[in-house]
Amino acid sequence: MQKTILIVEDEDILREIVKDYLLNEGYEVIEAVNGKEALFKFEANEVHLVILDIMLPELDGWSVCRRIRKTSNVPIIMLTARADEDDTLLGFELGADDYVTKPYNPAILLARAKRLMESRYSSINEPAREETLTLSGIRIHFRSRTVTVNGKEINLTHTEFEILTYLMQNQKIIITREQLITKIWGYEFVGDDRTVNSHIRNLRHKLGDKASCITTVVRSGYKFEGNI
Repeated sequence: MQKTILIVEDEDILREIVKDYLLNEGYEVIEAVNGKEALFKFEANEVHLVILDIMLPELDGWSVCRRIRKTSNVPIIMLTARADEDDTLLGFELGADDYVTKPYNPAILLARAKRLMESRYSSINEPAREETLTLSGIRIHFRSRTVTVNGKEINLTHTEFEILTYLMQNQKIIITREQLITKIWGYEFVGDDRTVNSHIRNLRHKLGDKASCITTVVRSGYKFEGNI
C-alpha cells in the first residue's frame, strides 16, 4: 500500500525539495503551510508519517504535535532551525519520534522517514512468532502495535512502543542508553542521554502503576523487572 506523508513547512523552496525526494521514492505527499492547515489535512486524510516544522504561522509545530498525539501515534519527525537541545527534548516530550536540525540533507531526512515507516508498518503484514507478550499485567499486541495495562489500552507513540518492546523482550537485562539509541534510531545520533530519559519518563507516566517495572540502573541504563 502506498504510504502518505504530510509535510508541514512554510518555506516553499524547502517544502518543494523534500516533496520531490518523497515523490521520487513513490510516496504520496500532502502539503501544509501552517499549523491550522496541517491539522485539517491530517484529520481529512490517512497519513502514515508527518514531517513537521516547529516555526509555523497560525499554529506552531509544538501545538500541532500535541494535538495529533491526542488521537494518533503516527510517526512524527520535527524540523527546527535552532540547534537547541532543550527544543529537542520538548519535542520528544510532546511525542515526536525524531528530530532534524536545519539546514539538513534531504536524503538523510528521507532515510529517517523510511526507517520510521518500515519499523512502524512493515510488521503489520508479517507473521509474528508470538502474537502478544505479557509481563506484570502489561501486554504488547504485536500485530496491532497496541499496548494494554491491566486490560486497558494505552496510547503510545511509535518510539515509546519500540522502547517498551525492547525492554520487555530483554526482561531483567540491563539495557544501556547507547543500546536503546542504536536499536530505536539506528543511525548516528546527535544529542545526549536526556533524549532517552524523556522517552522513558513519558513511557512510565503512561504505564501508571506499572511504571515501577522499568527501573533505572545508575550509570548504566534501564531494566524491565516485570514477571510473567
